[in-house]
Amino acid sequence: MYLRALTSLADDGTTTCSSEELAASAGVNSAKLRKDLSYLGSYGTRGVGYDVEYLRYQIAREIGVTQDWPVVIVGIGNLGHALANYSGFRSRGFRVVALLDADRDRTGETVAGLDVRAFEDLESIVADNDVSIGVIATPAVAAQSVADRMVAAGITSILNFAPTVLSVPDGVDVRKVDLSIELQILAYHEQRKSVSSEVVS
Repeated sequence: MYLRALTSLADDGTTTCSSEELAASAGVNSAKLRKDLSYLGSYGTRGVGYDVEYLRYQIAREIGVTQDWPVVIVGIGNLGHALANYSGFRSRGFRVVALLDADRDRTGETVAGLDVRAFEDLESIVADNDVSIGVIATPAVAAQSVADRMVAAGITSILNFAPTVLSVPDGVDVRKVDLSIELQILAYHEQRKSVSSEVVS
C-alpha cells in the first residue's frame, strides 16, 4: 500500500511528502506509517519529510520489484485483454512477455503490442525468457490443466483469476483473485449499512 501511495504521489509530481500526507494516501495513521518504515531504515528528514522517489525505490527494492519480472498471461478473453493492457504491471517491475491462448482463432491477434501465441508454446517461452510468474485468466474448467503445464514448464508463482481452487505442488505459490467474491463482500457490507441505517432511523 505504501508503494502504491508513493507511486501515485510521484505520478502527481510530488517530490517530498510528510508522514501525515503519506499515511493519508496509504489509508493508515502516521504512527503506523513511521513504525512500518522504521523496519526499512531511516529515510525521512525532520521538518522536510520523505523524498518520494527515493523512498519508493527503497520499498520496491525491499519487496523485490526493482528487478524485471517477466510474466506470461494464459487466456486472452475479455479479462486477459484487460490484464494485457494494464499499464500498472510495467511501472511496478512486471513485464508481460507473452500472451497465450488455446483457441487457434485468437493466435496471431495483437493485444497490447504482443501477438497472441498458441498455448503449446508455453514451455519454450518460459525457458527463453526465464519466466517464473504466470497469470491464469482462463475459464475455470481449463485452469487446473493450465496450472499443471505452467508448473511443469518451471513457473513457480501463479496469479489465478479463474473461479476455481488450484492444486499445486509444494514450492509453488498461488494467489487467487475472484472478482465475484470481492463483489459479494462489498454487497455484504452494503447490506449491513442498510440494516444499520434502518435501526438508527
